[in-house]
Amino acid sequence: MNKILTGIFVSAAGLTFSAAAIAATPVAKATYDAAEDTATSTYKISRAKCDSVTGVPKDVCIEEAKAALVRTQADANAVYKGTLKASTDARKEIADADYSVAKAKCGAKTGNAKDVCVKEAKATQIAATADAKADKKVIEARVDARDDKLDAEYKVAKEKCDALAGAPKDTCVASAKAQFGK
Repeated sequence: MNKILTGIFVSAAGLTFSAAAIAATPVAKATYDAAEDTATSTYKISRAKCDSVTGVPKDVCIEEAKAALVRTQADANAVYKGTLKASTDARKEIADADYSVAKAKCGAKTGNAKDVCVKEAKATQIAATADAKADKKVIEARVDARDDKLDAEYKVAKEKCDALAGAPKDTCVASAKAQFGK
């Protein structure tokens, strides 16, 4: 369970801190397709290894192979689309895949221990999903705040230009527009 939590937190942190970078740098379709092909072939190899195992370990092996596929595909999709929504959706998909793995690991337990294991797995999934949603809202709020600040600074610069007349005023206004992206 600790490995799963660590994986979730590392993925969440990586996606959180790179969300702005992801949104700014979508990748080419060829790169995305290559990542998808690699993920699929890796899944097939990992899944084939599970055939030699039986019982609960086989279920865990299969879920881990699926989770690795989902993780790779979700990350590739988020980078390809380059949006905050895609990044958030990827984190949710990864949380769901990790939940499936954790739940499969609970299959070896019985009684109350199994119930507790499943509840812990579900709590981890809910926490990761909630963090993804919260991080999205934080990023959106920061973008809105930045836009508000730029608008206010533009209004100040434009007001300073009002003290001028003729060509200097036109130059000042054009400079302010260029500086603040208007």
